Amino acid sequence: MLERTCLTVSSQLEELSTVQQWFRTLVARLAVETPWVNEQFDQLNLALAEGFTNAVRHAHAGLPQSTPIDIELSLEPEQIEICIFDRGAPFDPNSLSEPTPGSLREGGYGWFLLRRLADKVTYDRAPLRQLNDRLSGQSREQLMEQDSESLAIQRNCLRIVKTAKVV
Repeated sequence: MLERTCLTVSSQLEELSTVQQWFRTLVARLAVETPWVNEQFDQLNLALAEGFTNAVRHAHAGLPQSTPIDIELSLEPEQIEICIFDRGAPFDPNSLSEPTPGSLREGGYGWFLLRRLADKVTYDRAPLRQLNDRLSGQSREQLMEQDSESLAIQRNCLRIVKTAKVV
């Protein structure tokens, strides 16, 4: 793995500029070793913005603005993965109907836009600690020994994956 980093922001649309500046800075630094990431910047940045705003507007609707949203970026030589973690109620993306092209319907395009911008998009729900073990390096057994109350905390993970395009 070339890079793994995380950003935590509050659940406010105003934080989008912080998220995008963080991402822009990372891509500029990573472009030396992985120029393909820089070539995919616009699509990745749009996918990140869409995923973040969906978490604020939908997953965290009705939750305090202080509710955190965690964003994790993992970079491999041929793949970048962006995970957006929210603490809202889960939803089933398969239950969404695709909007009719040309319709003037407001909203409802985000999930379909994400799927077109990325090579792979998944949405999962898992205990907070199970998802955090990737960052902490703890095994599942070590996590299970910890406070069971913290294991019950759930969050959703929107995973956006983009791979290098071989030309």
